[in-house]
Amino acid sequence: MIKRFSVLYVGQIDLDNVGADGTPANDRLYPNEKLVQAYDHAVALAQHLDELGFHCMWTAEHHFQREGYECLPNMTLLGVHLAGLTKQLKFGAAFNIVPMWHPLRLAEDYAMADILTGGRLIFGVGRGYHSREVETFGAPVIDNDANRELFEEQMEIILKAFNEDSFSHKGKYYTIPPDVPYRGYQVEDVTLVPRPLNRPVEIWQPIASGRTLEWIAQRGIKAMVALTGEVLVDRMFNSYHQAATAAGRDIALGQDMCLGFGFCLDDTQQKAIDRVRPYHDERYKWFAPFGFVRYTDSQGRPWGTPGAPTGVPRIEDGVQQKAWYCGPGEGFVPFLQEMEEKYPGLEDVMLQWPEGMPWLEFKDQLSQFAAEVMPAFTNREAAIAGDDN
Repeated sequence: MIKRFSVLYVGQIDLDNVGADGTPANDRLYPNEKLVQAYDHAVALAQHLDELGFHCMWTAEHHFQREGYECLPNMTLLGVHLAGLTKQLKFGAAFNIVPMWHPLRLAEDYAMADILTGGRLIFGVGRGYHSREVETFGAPVIDNDANRELFEEQMEIILKAFNEDSFSHKGKYYTIPPDVPYRGYQVEDVTLVPRPLNRPVEIWQPIASGRTLEWIAQRGIKAMVALTGEVLVDRMFNSYHQAATAAGRDIALGQDMCLGFGFCLDDTQQKAIDRVRPYHDERYKWFAPFGFVRYTDSQGRPWGTPGAPTGVPRIEDGVQQKAWYCGPGEGFVPFLQEMEEKYPGLEDVMLQWPEGMPWLEFKDQLSQFAAEVMPAFTNREAAIAGDDN
C-alpha cells in the first residue's frame, strides 16, 4: 500500500532551447556561474517539498557535467545543508557512486551526516555508468566485471563498518587495516568513528540491467526502479521478490522497492503530453546514448538491446508503457491504485523532475499533485494511524 511520495532531482539547471530539435546535448557548454544554479534549485525544491509533506528528496551524484544535466557531486554534503533549511523532509542519495569513493570515507561521511541531521539522510549506492567521471576518478566502469567486483568488495567493507564495533578486511582491492605498528602494538582491526546512530542503515540501489538484482535482494538492500516500461517493471519486481524469498526474507511483492514515474498534469492527456514533450525529449537526448531507454517491447526487452526495437523514444511510448503519467490529477489516483493492486507491498513512489522543465512550472506541478493526488493515499494512512490509537 503506497504510503510515501518522493521526488528525484538529478541536478539539472534551466536548459535553453530544449527538445528533440533543440541544442544537441554535446554542444551544451555552460559557465560555472550558470552551473551553480543547480544549488538554488535544490534549496527551492527542498523547501517546497517540505511544506507540501513529501517524504524524501532524492538527488544524484555526478561530476564534470558542463552540459548542465547533472551538477551535484556530493549527496551527503548537500543533504546536511538542506536538512538545516527544512523541518521533516528526508534526503536520499540516488546514488552515491561507490567505485569513486574509498569505502571507509563514504561510510564515515554518511555516519556523521546521520548524527548531525537526526537520521534524515537515506543512504543510496550505485556502480556508476559515466566513463568520463568514473574512469577519471581511477575506477573501472567500461570493464563491467571489474566494476562489479570492486563495488561488491567496497560494499562488504561499508556494511562491516556500519554494523560491527571493530572489524578487519582482506580482499583483492583493500586490506583494512594495514599491518602497521601503532602506539606500541600491531594494528589488527579498526572502528568506524562515528558509526551511524540509526541502524541498520537503510540502503537503496537502482535496478537497471538487473545484473545485481539477486545480490541486492539477498542483503536486504532496497531497490529502486524508475521510468521503466511496465513489462520490465513487472519482471524486476517479481525477480526481486523471488530472490528475497529464497534468501529467507518474508516480504510482500513490491515491498522494499520504490517505483518512479515521470509525470505531467493538465486538463487532458493530450495537453499534458504536448506540454511535457520537449522535456521528455531533452532527457533522452542525454540519456539514450548511455543505454537508459527503459521502454520495452512486448517481451520486456529494453529498446536498443538485441532483438528489441530501436528508435527515438516518444512521450507517447512512455505513457503507453506506464513509465509516465500524463493527464488530470484526478486520473493519477486510479493509475497509482492500479500499481498498489499489482504490487501490494509497494509503499514508495518517486516522481521525476523532467530535465528542462523550468522550476516554476515544476513547482506548480508538485503543488497540484500534493493537492489532487497525495491526499487519496496520505489521508488514508492518517486514518489508519488514528484507528490504531
